[in-house]
Amino acid sequence: MTSKINLRESLNLPNSETTSPAEIFQNQTLRPILKLQNDLYLSLFTNYALRQKADFPTLSSFKKQNFIEQSLQKDAVLKNTFIGMTIGMFTLEELEVYQSDSKVFNKRIITMLIERLKSQMK
Repeated sequence: MTSKINLRESLNLPNSETTSPAEIFQNQTLRPILKLQNDLYLSLFTNYALRQKADFPTLSSFKKQNFIEQSLQKDAVLKNTFIGMTIGMFTLEELEVYQSDSKVFNKRIITMLIERLKSQMK
């Protein structure tokens, strides 16, 4: 059986002595998961945007980016859905690391997702 880690692409991001454990977890776990789940995140957000704002496709790039940011920061259900999709790809060991500082990691997940969605929905 294929493990969750084997599904992810290795990004080979460099770490230095000054790289914090949270950054290492972000680079070795969160970023590869976000890349793997990208199509799902895009589809889910596009569907959400159309339900919330029927005219979403016609919005200017600036308004789309603002809508993405506001939605992921203020809509708890959407935010928790995205976080849950990410956590669902963790191994038990990664879940233990995540649980040690879930608030910080949730913020990192949402920040990276906002940037990821903004760069793809212009």
